[in-house]
Parts: sequence; C-alpha cells; structure tokens
Amino acid sequence: AQLADPLSAAGSYSLFSSFNNACRTRDVVTGIWFAGAEEAVAGFVTGKRKATEVAHAVWRSIVQKGDAVVDATCGNGNDTFALLKMVSDDTGRGRVYGMDIQDSAIDSTSSFLKMAVDSREMELVKLFAMCHSRMEDIVPKDSPVRLVAFNLGYLPGGDKKIITVPETTELALQAASRIVGSGGLISVLVYIGHLGGRDELNIVESFASSLPADTWVSCKFEMINRPVAPVLVLLHKK
Repeated sequence: AQLADPLSAAGSYSLFSSFNNACRTRDVVTGIWFAGAEEAVAGFVTGKRKATEVAHAVWRSIVQKGDAVVDATCGNGNDTFALLKMVSDDTGRGRVYGMDIQDSAIDSTSSFLKMAVDSREMELVKLFAMCHSRMEDIVPKDSPVRLVAFNLGYLPGGDKKIITVPETTELALQAASRIVGSGGLISVLVYIGHLGGRDELNIVESFASSLPADTWVSCKFEMINRPVAPVLVLLHKK
C-alpha cells in the first residue's frame, strides 16, 4: 500500500495514495465513513486481506438499512448479495439496483439470489441487463443513492474477451457522481491483469483526480510490488 508524507499541520498522514490530498489519517480513524473498517485496512496493509474485503468493510461503514444502492457490475451476484444484506430491513424501503451488460451475468445473479435470500428480500432487488453508463435511467430521481459499486474487468468464469471498457466506464462514473447523495460513496475495484485493464485504471484515476477536493475525498488502495493485483479506488462525497 502506498504511504504519503505527513503533510498536514496536525502531523497526520494517509495510508493510501490520495488524488486530491484530502484523505488523511484523521479521516480514516475518526471519520464516520471509515468507522469499523480499520481491521480490513490493516489486513490489507499486511497482505492478509484482499481489496474486495476492504471494499466491503468500507461499504458496511457507509450503507445503512433502508438505503438505495447500485451494483453497476453484477457479475455473479456476490456484491449484489452483500449490498442487499446491508440495506434490507423490515420496512422494505431498501433498494439494490443491479446492472450488467451481459444477460448471463444478470441470469447468474438472479439465480444466486433466489437461492440465497427469501422472497421478501428478493423484492428489494431490481436487475437490469444494460450498460452501467445508463444508471440514471433506472434510479428514481427522488431517491438519493448511498453507494455505487463497480468491479471493472471481465465476468468471473465468463468470456474474458468481453470486458468493461474505458469509454463507458468514464460515462458511468460521471453518472454515479450525479446520483450519489451527500455522505455517499463510489467504490471502484479495477482488475488490471488483462489487456486494457491498465487503460481503464488510468481513466478511473483521471476521473478521481478531477473531482473537487472541497466536496470529494478520492483515495486508492494499491499493492505497489504486485503489479497485476486489483486496485481499489474510493470516492467519498462530503
């Protein structure tokens, strides 16, 4: 994991590379959006936890029961399931909007959820076979979103020639930044071990760098000496 110099007046420093110099230790230790995620972060730094585990830990610190969330790349449904458990409660107000460009991914997610959750929870999930750049078409305009999650790459167990691409990823990130409410998060896990993966990471980093520091905190988790390890980018809207 990248270490930054202790630049702030308070002497704090970041455990992560910071695109806009707004992610500090104080944000990590006492900021509400990292409450409860310290164990996963420490595990990542020591090589004992995966980037996916860090992502889920941060999600649990952000997402509340009854929230609306978006899984922008359903894949086999693992993240969709995790998000559903985070928002589901007895009120039935929570919503998970799941998207994937591949019909097979939507089918896999639907089948997995039908086996893993009850009918009441299943009603909280809306699945769409469409490009994630169109997420604004499916989320009600009066429903602020707490979290938008991306897994960028190819469908696990699927055709590795079918991958997310930088052009639509950039459009999807722009859309996500518009629908995420204050206090919400955009989580982007980028798999870079395939052809085009590094280009997609460059797009994500460029987008993160462009966000205004007064309203966004942009952080990155990266194993520097493991060049093809997934990279986690977290964008928190203040």
